[in-house]
Amino acid sequence: MMTKEEHIEYWIKSSEDDWLTVDTLFKAGRYVHCLYFTHLALEKLCKALWVKDNNSNIPPKIHNLVKILHNTKQTFNEEDLAFLEEFNDFQLEGRYPDYIFNIKKVCTLEFTKNILNKIEEIKQCLIKKL
Repeated sequence: MMTKEEHIEYWIKSSEDDWLTVDTLFKAGRYVHCLYFTHLALEKLCKALWVKDNNSNIPPKIHNLVKILHNTKQTFNEEDLAFLEEFNDFQLEGRYPDYIFNIKKVCTLEFTKNILNKIEEIKQCLIKKL
């Protein structure tokens, strides 16, 4: 049976692996998929934080970053939470082909860079709280 610390480490390591995929997809110009994996990687950090702050070692099987974070003991500024609420769209839009074709028009190099810069700030904030 895994300890709480081992569960947290599992989520962190899994997230780190996904960040490598984010980098690969970004360099390949696969921006929609890059942002989907960015959401996945960030979700795993949120779940690590959830495990840290809750009695259970099994986080909820949801993808909404804000809902996961609301069920931790941590506080976040409203601007970051609003950003994450909008960013939740990428967990859905990266899954279904009809969404991917529509969002491709928006996911330019510049758009993706801006999102990744903001996500990097949030990622560092989450890591500090872990």
